[in-house]
Amino acid sequence: MPRSGHLPDRRQRMAIILDRDGATCVWCGRAFDDRHVQPTTEHLVPRIKGGPSWVENEVAACRRCNGERGHRTLGEFLDECRGLGRDPDLVRIITCLDNLNAAISQRGGQRRARPYIASQLRRLRNA
Repeated sequence: MPRSGHLPDRRQRMAIILDRDGATCVWCGRAFDDRHVQPTTEHLVPRIKGGPSWVENEVAACRRCNGERGHRTLGEFLDECRGLGRDPDLVRIITCLDNLNAAISQRGGQRRARPYIASQLRRLRNA
């Protein structure tokens, strides 16, 4: 774990995320392994839309799904995954967005991310 007062680096964040969520892709459900299905950090709120690199904003996704999503909204990519026969973990996504909302409320800032989170939570809760 990082020293007190320091933010975790990318490797530490991935370890925290895998421990928190389990070792499967949030979008397709494939289990991660050391050879073919490697985890990447997937920002629920993309950096381009104001999303921070906090563990609350990140979930584990396989390289394929992370690359395919790009900057599409969570709702758009959820629909695409379902159309492709994948089984996205909607509960995990909503839980992480709720946790991100709580972290933003506590830490402050992230003005650009707030409306995106609110709109995606509304959309996903009706999915």
